[in-house]
Amino acid sequence: MSANPDHPRRSPATVVIVGAGPRATGLIERIAANAPELHGDGAPFELHLVDPHPPGGGRIWRPDQSPLLWMNSMAEDVTMFTDASVEREGPICPGPSLSEWAGRLREEGPPHALPPELAAEAAALTGRSFATRRLQSAYLGWVYERSVAALPPGTTVHEHRDRAVRVTGPHDGRQQVWLEGRTAPLTADAVVLALGHLDAEPDAEQRALTAFAAEHGLVHLPPEFTADSDLNALRPGEPVLVRGLGLAFVDLMVLLTEGRGGRYERGPDGELVYRPSGREPVLYAGSRRGVPYHAKIGYSLSGERPPVPRFFGPAQVEELLSRPGRPDFRRDIWPLIAKELGFAHYHRLFTAHPERTAGPWSAFEEKYAACPPGSPELSALVAAAVPDPADRLDLDALDRPLTGLRFDDHEALQQALRGHIEADLARRHDPAHSPDLAVFLALLSVYGQLIRFGDIGGWWHGFFSFLASGPPGPRLEQLLALSRAGVVRFLGAETAVAADPLRGVFRASSASVPGHVVEARALVEARLPEPTVDRSRDTLLRSLHRDGAAATPAGLLAVSPADARILDRGGRPHPRRFALGPHTDARASGAFARPGTNAPAFRQNDATARALLRCLRDLSCRASLTA
Repeated sequence: MSANPDHPRRSPATVVIVGAGPRATGLIERIAANAPELHGDGAPFELHLVDPHPPGGGRIWRPDQSPLLWMNSMAEDVTMFTDASVEREGPICPGPSLSEWAGRLREEGPPHALPPELAAEAAALTGRSFATRRLQSAYLGWVYERSVAALPPGTTVHEHRDRAVRVTGPHDGRQQVWLEGRTAPLTADAVVLALGHLDAEPDAEQRALTAFAAEHGLVHLPPEFTADSDLNALRPGEPVLVRGLGLAFVDLMVLLTEGRGGRYERGPDGELVYRPSGREPVLYAGSRRGVPYHAKIGYSLSGERPPVPRFFGPAQVEELLSRPGRPDFRRDIWPLIAKELGFAHYHRLFTAHPERTAGPWSAFEEKYAACPPGSPELSALVAAAVPDPADRLDLDALDRPLTGLRFDDHEALQQALRGHIEADLARRHDPAHSPDLAVFLALLSVYGQLIRFGDIGGWWHGFFSFLASGPPGPRLEQLLALSRAGVVRFLGAETAVAADPLRGVFRASSASVPGHVVEARALVEARLPEPTVDRSRDTLLRSLHRDGAAATPAGLLAVSPADARILDRGGRPHPRRFALGPHTDARASGAFARPGTNAPAFRQNDATARALLRCLRDLSCRASLTA
């Protein structure tokens, strides 16, 4: 319904988005795409973005980071735009991937605002390059500007470099968003939280370790975004215990080596050699698995893609959700996921490497489909059809490669870990192992289905990251060089850290080398804090929870899976409040995605944008009728 021009001009419809990083940018892109259909009456429209960091990249992808820090995805695998694979109601609005955007800069010339060093990086970028985070920040800034420009004519966008601290307002009335240090709030018809990764208050263990460090003059760096950590307290040559071997560890490794003047060069045999500056500490690194994340796969898939979802798709999800009671992840969901991953693996093995199988794919597929997930019949089928055990998918061995292994001494562990990393690097760059890439694509498909279940616990996210979200291969090659140089020492699996009050130090041990202990006066927790509502340092998120917003048992903000409306403790969706991102129980694997993978974040952004626009349209219609 159009507004009557004879009526007095009404106040513009207003949306406040708290957070201006890539998730907010993706939402704005979807608002612009859907506005012609759902907000096409020319009514005035205002959008407020609240974030102390620049829009586009936000805090995590801000431009003022070390140029040594890379993305962990190849440039051709990074896009902010929808394509035909994305299940959505709104229109597809294609746009360039990071590598295509860089290609345009090469052809058209970089914009005047792009610093020369980033223009040079963009000029050298290929689809298989790993861009710096600063170049990704520039890409996200460009996507933001393009998305704002695509908003309906007359739309006003206000950027507030502030922190939002609270949202108030009646359940079905206009909302007030209070900003730090301001006496008057922003008034909004709808509010969206797109907060991204947040700092957290330490848990009991971290508080105890921090207190112990303060008492004994030690250094303890709790879980946080590595680029924000104060690493100056880590002294050259001294041992530092590190818990975590994921992406945060890789950033730490880079900043404490190259970041302190070290360099790499090729030896006569082509092996990478690290030349220390003398300012590096010695990193003793371990984790529950005891090994770094698997390297990014360094080749493209040729031929047929795995036809997933097959055993864990919408039909299976619907059936699980229709059962009385909440599905149990390990009992009800994981067996279907394991069968889906196996299906992708064997489909690729039979179709791309048939010489390593016994019999045709069609016969195997029929029998595979008939076997119950995780059954002895399924194991027997695979054993008969895939002669070499190395070609069979063993998810347990992939997840915990050091389980049951014991080493005589610390040096034997170092040699074994270097062998493990070398083998992983070789495998992840060898198309002869292309079933690995098929499993990766199946993992993305699974993630897209799991968002419908809400909070499924933390194990899956760790498993997914370990297999599918590891570092670039060159980073693991550098880790090998650092290990050979003695700058990094591996602790092993089931790493345990304790405070020793008698000696006034931290002590680390592991199951891999029984009886071996490393002492140090510094401990770094190389991981992001868990995104829990009750321990978040974000004042707004905590206040929402206090005011009645629901949280899951794991501490995530509960939202409607349909459109990301925030739920109250009675399970009722708020008509004007929405939330997207890692602090919610509908968290997706990332705000940007690989093209052609039906990215969950893009689907969520589209559904939330359409719900927002319908909300504003309904309010506009009401205003027109009552004016």
